[in-house]
Amino acid sequence: MDDRKAEMPMAVGELLARAAQPVRQTHAAAARFGMLPAEDHGIMVEKSHERSAAYGLSTIDNPDFNPLTRSDLSLVIEQNQALHTYALPVMETLYEQIVNTHNMVILTDAQGVIMHTLGDDDFLEKANRVALTPGVAWSEQRRGTNAIGTAIAEGVPTLVNADEHYLRANHILTCSAAPIFDPRGAVIGVLDVTGDCQSFHRHTMALVRMSAQMIENQLFAAAYQDGITLHFHSRPEFIGTLMEGIVSFTPGGRFIAANRSAMFQLGLTPQALSVHTLNSLFGLGVSALFDHYRTAAPSLLNMCLPSGVRVFARASVRLSNGSIHGAGADLSQPPSATQARQPGQHAGADDSDAATRLSSLRYLNTGDPQVAAIITKLNKVNGRDIPILITGETGTGKELLAQAVHNDSPRAHGPFVAVNCASIPETLIESELFGYEDGAFTGARKKGSTGRILQANGGTLFLDEIGDMPLNLQARLLRVLQERMVTPLGSAKSIPVNVSLICATHRNLREMIVRGEFREDLYYRLNGLVVKLPPLRERTDFEIVVSKLLAAEGNGQRYCVAPDVMHLFKQHSWPGNFRQLTNLLRTAMVMAAEDGEIGMEHLPDDFLDDMASMKKENTVQPAGAAAGPAPGHATLEDVELIAIQKALQAHGGNVSAAARALGISRNTIYRKIC
Repeated sequence: MDDRKAEMPMAVGELLARAAQPVRQTHAAAARFGMLPAEDHGIMVEKSHERSAAYGLSTIDNPDFNPLTRSDLSLVIEQNQALHTYALPVMETLYEQIVNTHNMVILTDAQGVIMHTLGDDDFLEKANRVALTPGVAWSEQRRGTNAIGTAIAEGVPTLVNADEHYLRANHILTCSAAPIFDPRGAVIGVLDVTGDCQSFHRHTMALVRMSAQMIENQLFAAAYQDGITLHFHSRPEFIGTLMEGIVSFTPGGRFIAANRSAMFQLGLTPQALSVHTLNSLFGLGVSALFDHYRTAAPSLLNMCLPSGVRVFARASVRLSNGSIHGAGADLSQPPSATQARQPGQHAGADDSDAATRLSSLRYLNTGDPQVAAIITKLNKVNGRDIPILITGETGTGKELLAQAVHNDSPRAHGPFVAVNCASIPETLIESELFGYEDGAFTGARKKGSTGRILQANGGTLFLDEIGDMPLNLQARLLRVLQERMVTPLGSAKSIPVNVSLICATHRNLREMIVRGEFREDLYYRLNGLVVKLPPLRERTDFEIVVSKLLAAEGNGQRYCVAPDVMHLFKQHSWPGNFRQLTNLLRTAMVMAAEDGEIGMEHLPDDFLDDMASMKKENTVQPAGAAAGPAPGHATLEDVELIAIQKALQAHGGNVSAAARALGISRNTIYRKIC
């Protein structure tokens, strides 16, 4: 067997115990995942018999011995290459569990055409007598009620035993089949165990279902290697087993796909999941996810589903041209030296790779002269052991700039470790930064912990919101920077460390020094080069920025912004900068769906209300001024605008109320005043 062969659980009892998911679901969901109540089994078989009769089949029909030609069968296998490739090693493992039990393992395509079989020689001879051979179709239309065909028709794992088969010739068989679903929820094949009806065993279906799920998980992993992948379950010991839910997201956090266990635990269909994000499903944003994994030896994530069920999870991330935290890296592990992106490795990528391409300095240079000047300065000092201090408003992209500096530096092969000094409790920041020995304090992790500074050894340490670092720790940090040595808590041993330092803050550190809130000696140790990122409202490359964000968040679909919407965007002050713009565009893209163009009707109401209020404030006239154009000179457009302004004033800036009062749509108001 090859390296793809997966390990099957040792005991059937363990399989059945793991199959019992501790999440309540609807009857329909239970049926879809192979837990159809026993009383409904008879109804399903009866309906299948009715379909079989409607197909014109007779119970006394003889088996159809007309398999596909060898070339046609090869074409079927070629068309189902991924399924065939990942299923064969699982079939071999499954067969080992049932060997010498007068059974065979069968793989079919979505039409029930048998592509491959494995079985005991004595039973294979009997199977040939009923046409259970490669190239033969076992759909209900051809064979009547049988586990393979009925599993395809019903979309659920199906057991058909003895005289439950429609054709009398198949009454000698007992069959347990499970449909195999692709990551989009469509049936692409069936895995089946068929044997002599005298050798029926109730555990066979559990083995078949587990094996089908193993194939599905491998197909899922192969199809969605790029982006953020979350592995979760309500019981932490099941993470990493067949029972875990797996969900894939874009690097920006938009839902891509989920395996069957994930859909079962979430209680949502693929269609319902398509509008969700990492945050809406698990209550966790992408930034918070990365913050969690920047801690020393992070634990499993503890999150809450929309249903209220608490789950545990671990995450991994990979991008096609390099990874955020290492190619295919498990985020619960510190990034290794070989996992970091190399400078310039994204050259030549198209706009669909914008999220990746924005991670080096030259791709951040999108035409704004202020940003271009910053990049010129950074390129001159990069790799020269000069500390960098990035200032600017919240959300202007300070961490993205720091990551780009690292990627273009001689340390690009080393780790990039980011620490948000404002997000770590003051009581923990010392241990997080400097690490600690076993027993250093109550609650300390056994065997101690490596601090963030040592994790960054050989690479770059990014201290975000450095202005929020407590005064007592500022002195320790200064000593580390001067001596290039770190002493973990509870240890008398100092460890050499070699890091490049980048800091960032939205605060005015000079004013903090005057107030005694920031050490002056540390400030002058940090500000080798100080650069200030401009806020979004001051940038001249706004349209280019929007187009790159749309490409990065579009999940492969092309989006654009309507001219009137872009005009509106340019009038906004964007107090939240890139964070605010990115979230707005994500929402608008979901609303626009397949349209491709973001119009006024796709923008969030609160944003439009803010813009209407701002326009109203800007058009308020001084006391005593004329309320409008001089009589006799007003155009129809002027009259409309005056009426709209009066309605807005009368309703306190509430656009919806003003639109109702005027008998027009909200979009008409936005078009007239913006």
